[in-house]
Amino acid sequence: LPERSNLAGVRHILLVLSGKGGVGKSTISTELALSLRHSGKKVGILDVDLCGPSIPRMFRVQDNDVHQCDSGWVPVFVDQDKSISLMSIGFLLEKPDDAVVWRGPKKNALITQFVTDVAWGDLDFLIVDTPPGTSDEHISTVEALRPYKPLGAILVTTPQ
Repeated sequence: LPERSNLAGVRHILLVLSGKGGVGKSTISTELALSLRHSGKKVGILDVDLCGPSIPRMFRVQDNDVHQCDSGWVPVFVDQDKSISLMSIGFLLEKPDDAVVWRGPKKNALITQFVTDVAWGDLDFLIVDTPPGTSDEHISTVEALRPYKPLGAILVTTPQ
């Protein structure tokens, strides 16, 4: 790994996955981040659900903008203490409800860019909120994160 990687200061990476939509991945990601912050941890959430980014809305920061720094994109901070930081395509859209209609290669390139170009700084946990299903986006996310040895995944299911 390059020593100057933007993920060098991230201690643990967790993915939140499911085989279908509407099971509460974003809710679990949000509640997990809030619980970890409550226990004194610094947390980031990377929202790679490119077609349905809900993390900005979950934290009521959907009107915030992403800025550039020398290391890449600066994530959006939820609070004054900068204890929760977020990155989502929702911050890059002109209007929060704009549809993202992209083919796989463009989605995969943005996921890779999110992994390499977001200046997270020091975090105890990075939670990766994924889209529903088991598509190219999941494979791209896992492949981009593999060198950083993710801690594991939380699989969200329904009792059906």
